[in-house]
Formats: sequence, structure tokens, C-alpha cells
Amino acid sequence: MTWLAFILILVALVAFVAGQLFLKHAMESSTATGLRDRKVIFFLCWGVLSMTIHFFVTLGLLAHLDLSYVYPFQGLSVIIISLAAAIVLREKLTVQLTIGALLISAGIEFVSLS
Repeated sequence: MTWLAFILILVALVAFVAGQLFLKHAMESSTATGLRDRKVIFFLCWGVLSMTIHFFVTLGLLAHLDLSYVYPFQGLSVIIISLAAAIVLREKLTVQLTIGALLISAGIEFVSLS
């Protein structure tokens, strides 16, 4: 794997995590202010943009790398999103959630090795 591919995998991963956080924040804000609020629209737009970047970077990676190579990095998103949600969105990170996220990520890594 080249350094460029590794960097693009990280860009896709960061864009995916950011997109999830932006969209979650927008939806939480929309319950109080509605979907037409400027803050909600702002976070929705950034969420959609981030997810679009993730989509197209992942498509580009799949054109040049095997899915069995790209997908395990996506498995890391479970752990990263859980941690980021706890830090950025102040969600409660329980032991049960942490163990579950680690098991999911480990399972994806084991499947990719076969």
C-alpha cells in the first residue's frame, strides 16, 4: 500500500466520523428549534458534505484497492465514533458500549484476515 492510499483511507474515515457527528448534532438541535433553524441547516449541510466526501473517496479507493483491504479500516469507525460522541456530543460512554464497540471492530478485523 502506498502512503497516498493510507492517507486517503484516513481522509475517508475522518469524513465519515465527522459526517455522523454533524448529522447527529443537527438532529438533536432540530428537536428544539425545528428543521428550518440556521444552526440545524448549517450542521446538516456539513454532515452531508462530509458524508459525500467519504462516499467519493471510498469509491476511489475501491477502484484501486481490494474491498477486503479497505473495509477493515471502516471497522475502526465504530470505536472512533463512540469516543468522538462521548467527547464532542457529551454522550455517555458505558462499559457495555465500549466492550461492544471493541468486539464489533475486532470481528471485522478477524473476518478481513480470512
